[in-house]
Amino acid sequence: MPIRSRAAVIREQNGVFDVLDVEVEDPRQDEIRVKMVAAGMCHSDLHLVTGDSALPHLPMIAGHEGTGIVEAVGPNTIGWEVGDKVVFSWIPTCGECRWCNSGMSNLCTYGRYILLGARFDDESFRFTLEDGSQAGQMCALGTFSEYTLVSTKSAIKLPADADLDTLWLLGCGVGTGWGSAVYAAETQPGDVVIVMGVGGIGINAVQGAKHAGATSILAVDPIEFKREMALQMGATHAFATMTEAAEFALTLTDWQGADRAIVTVGVVSGSHVAEAVKAIRKGGVAVLTGIAPDSEDSIPISPLEFTRYQKRIQGTIYGHANPRADIPRQMRMYQAGQLKLDELITTTYTLDDINQGYQDLLDGKNIRGRILFH
Repeated sequence: MPIRSRAAVIREQNGVFDVLDVEVEDPRQDEIRVKMVAAGMCHSDLHLVTGDSALPHLPMIAGHEGTGIVEAVGPNTIGWEVGDKVVFSWIPTCGECRWCNSGMSNLCTYGRYILLGARFDDESFRFTLEDGSQAGQMCALGTFSEYTLVSTKSAIKLPADADLDTLWLLGCGVGTGWGSAVYAAETQPGDVVIVMGVGGIGINAVQGAKHAGATSILAVDPIEFKREMALQMGATHAFATMTEAAEFALTLTDWQGADRAIVTVGVVSGSHVAEAVKAIRKGGVAVLTGIAPDSEDSIPISPLEFTRYQKRIQGTIYGHANPRADIPRQMRMYQAGQLKLDELITTTYTLDDINQGYQDLLDGKNIRGRILFH
């Protein structure tokens, strides 16, 4: 039978989440219904509620980071049982498309549905509001709900002893940031790396750069609290501006520039990317990870800089990660004390506090806010 749930819903792109009663369907084949334990408050959800990212369907159940316990399993759904612990991947993996079969499951063909909010095969919806309207799910997940209903293509089973209060971080922030440094930037031992913006994504780019062997990691953020956190998480230096970081990188590299610069600011502009490109050496890489508003459509860079200095801008989604391989790997790193997760969680909120939580994000008070449902 369908069940009732409370969820944070985007009804209009007006900057406010509405916490409403919703109805959640029974799972169909290859679907599971999950009682949520924890959800992460990522800036990407804020892009949707403010209108920086256009939505083709409203209303939308927000949230794309989370962990929970399977409450119901769809018919003929192999490999899942009630009581299983699960973490979500915000990009599904079909395992059949060109990208999945090329080791690039972050580009899975099913990813085209992540903002539509519907299912991958029949484009139908699983949530209904009290007024009868069909609600989508951000990234086909909708983790800002007491219960959610997801495809098994978006779910990764965790061990029975997994800490669900913490491991939700692996579903987006850690993989995206860590992978931006390790995979997308191709950081090498001895590198000088600049990370521009050290919130929930950038702080993990700092961790990734450290794991990849960078000897100098320059964190850039205008907020002192975030700079201090970056130094605790592996950054060797911290600066309030890119100008300061770029000038310091010159002193470390015989006036050549940083080897890598990773752009992880909350709201990206073309000028941010231009600053990153200017800061890197000949043959260097500037990685663009952060999300820009749909209205941002230009980068003020001379094409000659790319030709003459052989520089590269590398876009990345999910940090080039393959979540079904990388999430278990990062869980083991956390358990071994090699990857810091607990330190990333700044404040815990209830679902009813969601708007305050996002105001705290805008005010620079959080590295990562967490909603607990228990």
